[in-house]
Amino acid sequence: MTIFLILAPYGIYAALMMVVSATLSLAVATALCLAVVALDIAKGRSIKILGLGSAFVFAMVAGYLSFVDPAMSASAVRLAVDCGIFALSLGSMLLRAPFTLQYAIEAVPAETAAIPGFLRANYVITGAWTLSALLMIIGNLMTLYVPGLPYWSGLAIAFAARNSALYFTRWYPEYRKAKDMAVQTAAAMSGQDS
Repeated sequence: MTIFLILAPYGIYAALMMVVSATLSLAVATALCLAVVALDIAKGRSIKILGLGSAFVFAMVAGYLSFVDPAMSASAVRLAVDCGIFALSLGSMLLRAPFTLQYAIEAVPAETAAIPGFLRANYVITGAWTLSALLMIIGNLMTLYVPGLPYWSGLAIAFAARNSALYFTRWYPEYRKAKDMAVQTAAAMSGQDS
């Protein structure tokens, strides 16, 4: 359920971009991000960097579109949003607070969060999302600057990048858990042999 709430504003924004104005799409995405932030506050959870930052990105792009460049193309709007999300994701790692850490701490027992590899795993997962955003930026740049490239190709790249990051987010914690258990078992076995 958490991953649905995290991704819902982006999915709805992307879907709306195909049927309504970019400004309306961005406004709805901003409202959804703020609703998720409000839900977190109501449930006593922390305000997430990604949720609040995404609301800011969507609102800023909507403001730019409304007041500075109303003729901005859909590809340029997606590029601006993806650049903002990339900056949020990379910035969270540079500030030593990978954005996935806030979600992970609230989803696991305190003992799990205290494991040395827990922080590293969150850097890896946040890195996957950062790479995903970078690939989406490249896809948008291609649709803007490669003549004759079909519009759907940028959407396909974005879809593949986002779904790959989502799959990785689900797979990697289980992989780390299995790997850490194997290391602990091997250490326990070697201790018994001596």
